[in-house]
Amino acid sequence: MLDLTPPAIRPGGIDDVATVLALMDRATEWLVSIGRADQWGTEPHSTNPKRIAQIEGFARSGGLWIAEVGGTAVGALSVGEALPYVAPADEPELYVQLLISDRSSPVRGVGAALLLHARGLAAQSGVGLLRLDCFAGGGGALVRYYERQGFVRAEAFSVARPDGDWPGQILTLRW
Repeated sequence: MLDLTPPAIRPGGIDDVATVLALMDRATEWLVSIGRADQWGTEPHSTNPKRIAQIEGFARSGGLWIAEVGGTAVGALSVGEALPYVAPADEPELYVQLLISDRSSPVRGVGAALLLHARGLAAQSGVGLLRLDCFAGGGGALVRYYERQGFVRAEAFSVARPDGDWPGQILTLRW
């Protein structure tokens, strides 16, 4: 049964790194199960030293947020500066560095709640631009998800990887 209970969103910290990595591992398993290994690969993030360091950096930056329902983590958000493979904006912005929700949870709307939280953080900072990037492969399903959340496509890009280029899309939300 689906649960429409809105999640509580709290600041995350270094103690939440393992939780975020577990959410990412479950998402990777789900992506592989639907034939989308090209998005995040097949290996667990929790054993990847670069990914662990990245999530620890998000936690230390003060931009990590955890969504919980009944004390259980159902999603995570990190906001801050644009990631290194993305060109910087020519105006002040808040960048969504990570958005993840637990696909195995019956709770729905977690990603939308976290994006709304990110918009609120940007507005509180006096910033009128929220940007993010996402995987543009897989028939564009993730791009369409962000468009349903009010984002608009900006530039497409790709990241060179040993197994082939990773197609990405930058999306923006202004108010």
